[in-house]
Parts: sequence; C-alpha cells; structure tokens
Amino acid sequence: MAGHSKWANIQHRKGRQDKLRAKLFSKMAKEITVAAKMGDPDPDKNPRLRMAVKEAKSSSVPKDVIDRAIKKSQAGEGEDYEEIRYEGYGPNGVAVIVEAMTDNRNRTASTVRSTFSKCGGNLGETGSVGFMFDRKGAVEYPATVGDSDTVMMAAIEAGAEDVESSEDGHTVWCADTDLNEVSNALEAELGESSSTKLIWKPTISTEMDLEGMEKLMRLIDALEDDDDVQRVTSNFEASDEVMEQL
Repeated sequence: MAGHSKWANIQHRKGRQDKLRAKLFSKMAKEITVAAKMGDPDPDKNPRLRMAVKEAKSSSVPKDVIDRAIKKSQAGEGEDYEEIRYEGYGPNGVAVIVEAMTDNRNRTASTVRSTFSKCGGNLGETGSVGFMFDRKGAVEYPATVGDSDTVMMAAIEAGAEDVESSEDGHTVWCADTDLNEVSNALEAELGESSSTKLIWKPTISTEMDLEGMEKLMRLIDALEDDDDVQRVTSNFEASDEVMEQL
C-alpha cells in the first residue's frame, strides 16, 4: 500500500494551496449535503453523514461550511446529484477509478472521457479495472494514539480485518459494510479517529517510473480539477526515489 500512502502525502501537500483547498472544501460540502439529503440531518443518526463530516473536519473544513451544507439539504436547495463511477487506464496501463457526483450525466461523462484522452489514458467500461481493487473501510489514527500492539488489539475487538502501522500513524482496515460499526468501537477504545472513509484499496499494483508518474499526476490533477469529480484512486506503485524526484 505504499502507493496509496505516498499519494495521500502528495495530496496533503497540494491541499495547502488556497485554490485547491477551496475546491476541496466545495467537494466535501457537496458530499455532506447529499448525505444529509439521503438520510437524517443529525450525523449521529446518519452514518454516511457522520463520515462525511469527520472527513471534512480532518481536512480543516470550517465548521460554518459544514453547518451550511447540512442546512442546505434541509432547505431543499441545490441540485439533485447522481453518483457515478468511471473506470479507465492511465499512462503505462495504470488503473484509475473516478468517483463523481453530477447533476448532468452527459456533461460529466464527456469531460471525464476527454480528460483521459488528453492525458494519455483511456476511459473503459464499468468493471474494466474495478477487479483490481477491493472496496474497504479505512479508519486512520495518528501514531500518538498508541503503539502497534495497542491499536491491533483495539482493531481485533472492533471486528476489523487488518492494521497497517508506521511512524506516520495507523490505518485500520475493515469490510465496507462494517465501517460504521468498527469506527464506533474503535473510538470508544482509542478516541476520535483522524479519518474514517470508504476507499478503493488496490489488490494489484502497477510499477511506475518517473516519467510515468509525471504523466499520471497530470491526469489525476486534470480529473480532480473537474467540479463533478469527488475523488480519484489509482493502483500505482512507485519507489521512494521516484517520489522524491517528483
């Protein structure tokens, strides 16, 4: 999972830029509004909304932005968004999954297809790369919460599947359908997590060199620049040397 964590670090550094932060805040607000529209406006009674709010807080989204997004859902404001997943191949045959929320399926499909083509990739059919990923729940904690044994014991008690620990922190993995239950159990034992979300976890990775990574980042940056795109996941694997050169 080195590729996943390194890409997360890249995203974190990019997120410091004001323009990208504003776009990130907007996308998270959209997720909160949609989650609140689909269920109860109280995060304690709506698991999806609870996760969306927690993810927003972990990315430093202001409280007033979160509150406004929830109120917007109850006021009947905003468009009705459809969730769509696109799958395709990027440079060097790397697998890419694009998750979008759109009020115009044709517009989004056209933009995503065009972006893939312009950046050296190809948009495929649904399922064309999905078999290379597992849908998983990921609960993240900082290293300060305890050592690997402490977190592992808490994860076992919570019904999680696996734990990955490093000097940067701990990631507890669970089945996607168990995320709410597992995260609640972990928080009762370890306190509030730094992040709780559903992700596509690669089961097969594609090794990338520097040139390939530069092309892939151009594709991912272009996709994420689209307001309809919520998140982009890839199964790349790159050496520490390549990541440092980036």
